[in-house]
Amino acid sequence: MVSIMDEALELEMGHRVLEVGAGSGWHASTIAEIVAPTDTPKEKWGHVYTVEIVPELADFARKNVEKAGYGDRITIICGDGSTGYPEKAPYDRILVTAAAPDIPKPMIEQLKEGGILVIPVGSIHFYQTLVRVRKRDGKITEENLGGVAFVPLTGKHGHRL
Repeated sequence: MVSIMDEALELEMGHRVLEVGAGSGWHASTIAEIVAPTDTPKEKWGHVYTVEIVPELADFARKNVEKAGYGDRITIICGDGSTGYPEKAPYDRILVTAAAPDIPKPMIEQLKEGGILVIPVGSIHFYQTLVRVRKRDGKITEENLGGVAFVPLTGKHGHRL
């Protein structure tokens, strides 16, 4: 699923990426390899900002990212990712790794013109649709990438548990 989502994002070197749901930090690390490869000058690097609502997971991800050598390319924030992370917006790409009831408006607002958002959307009961959203000429298009099963997105724009 990580590979499918990374491919759907159409990642490129230099992209500023927001990930919602840091988990262990592994998915953010795969993105960092693409947007900020170490064999290129740092001034060409992109960056991954990943927001995790569970404090223990944010700490776990931070330790893993540092230990794996990605601390200079990934920033982990403990907070409500359902609202995005406006402090570093706009983003070239946004990835959500938990299922939302619908596409949160703040994420659309924080997406750059020409940007892509990949998000599972659907019920809390482990069946959702992976949706790729493109923002072009101020218009939003949605593409169904197939059925998936993710944990629910929580927070202000997530599922009410």
